[in-house]
Amino acid sequence: MKPRIGTTLASTTDATTVVVVRWGEADVEVTCGGAPMVDAKGPEAGSTHPADPDQQDGTQMGKRYADPDLGVELLCTKAGTGTLAVGGVPLPLKDAKPLPASD
Repeated sequence: MKPRIGTTLASTTDATTVVVVRWGEADVEVTCGGAPMVDAKGPEAGSTHPADPDQQDGTQMGKRYADPDLGVELLCTKAGTGTLAVGGVPLPLKDAKPLPASD
């Protein structure tokens, strides 16, 4: 699945929703809790899948999750219990940019 920037994706294992902020050229699958995420406005929205117990680290609302190597960045708009992953690899929280010194 290769979502467009601005697409809202919903988890099928918990309440997590994310907005695609950046997407590289790679065609990889976004998962949450071990199950594929779906377009929140698509026909699969509202479907449920069993969660993988090993992928239950949770997501935090308002935080960005990114993989700079793939060029993927997601903004969490609704928190949940599942772990966000791309291509089977968990997405880490994006580090905040340091502000310039105000000497």
